[in-house]
Amino acid sequence: MRILHVVGARPNFMKVAPVHAALSHRGLKQTLVHTGQHYDLRMSDVFFKELGLPEPDVNLEVGSGSHTSQTSLVMQRFEPVILERGPDMVLVYGDVNSTLAAALVCAKLLVPVAHVEAGLRSFDRTMPEEINRLLTDQLADLLFTPSSDGDQNLAREGIPSEKIKLVGNVMIDTLVRLLPAAQARWPGLSTALGLNDFVLVTLHRPSNVDDSAQLSRLLAALGGISESIPVLFPVHPRTQKVIADNRLSVASGIRMMEPLGYLDFLALQSHAQVVVTDSGGLQEESTYLGIPCLTLRENTERPVTVTLGTNILVGNDLDRLRNEMERILEGKAKQGQIPPLWDGHASERIADVLVH
Repeated sequence: MRILHVVGARPNFMKVAPVHAALSHRGLKQTLVHTGQHYDLRMSDVFFKELGLPEPDVNLEVGSGSHTSQTSLVMQRFEPVILERGPDMVLVYGDVNSTLAAALVCAKLLVPVAHVEAGLRSFDRTMPEEINRLLTDQLADLLFTPSSDGDQNLAREGIPSEKIKLVGNVMIDTLVRLLPAAQARWPGLSTALGLNDFVLVTLHRPSNVDDSAQLSRLLAALGGISESIPVLFPVHPRTQKVIADNRLSVASGIRMMEPLGYLDFLALQSHAQVVVTDSGGLQEESTYLGIPCLTLRENTERPVTVTLGTNILVGNDLDRLRNEMERILEGKAKQGQIPPLWDGHASERIADVLVH
């Protein structure tokens, strides 16, 4: 069996790494296609190195652009790859534009598609990722879900049960494998930063950062928090551009940092007192690590992190952000548990399905 993987952005890299390794152990022939959706070296190359991924066999180099132009360009450049390579199955990951684009090409060419991280729903169609998730799941021949709510969503949308495979969370596979290496970096990071207690922040969703007024309000709220505890803020290039272009004020207690590699970021995350984020992946990772997470979104496609995990949705309610932060720092954090099948073996279950 010839497997072709399609990745395009940083979250995909953490998902493909364990699946690629599990299939390699079973002797399957594999091709890795990087669409180049994340073109910044800091956001791409370092992750390949730290995750132990091989160099991509193909890089489509699509770069940045609007959702429509990026999706269409991936489709144009991906079609010849499929025709040349002739895979038996294409694996797509998550909910980025590259995922939907690849699934559309395969559907037109009658090439089977498997969607890793299928079934997640925020029920908010203003999010481009939600459109990508919905359409990819309708096109896929195999749907690998990370949690039982994904199975329920797909069944409600009319997906036949034989296509749905509950396997667990592949991102947790990567976390489990690399957590010891990340922890080994903590003493050096702690010394370099000169602190032990801190809040870790990430922001990149359009709803939070594209509107400079909204981003300014968030920065002000984080500035208030930084009066009680240092705030570390590795800044996504998208967010940094809005801050710079609009000359937004950043409190001195907020330590702005360049984007980090996976290992350094995981080390920081595992030692943070609180994570404040709008990222889907961090909701999952913080739940596994038992770190309190305050999510700056009105909804989440990962509700299991709220019902079972350590995640709390605070939306745009900055008063609630401050109140929940105070509760956590006072030792009253929400207690969570690790969801079923988030055990570091999801990729092996995927490989077993594909082989058998």
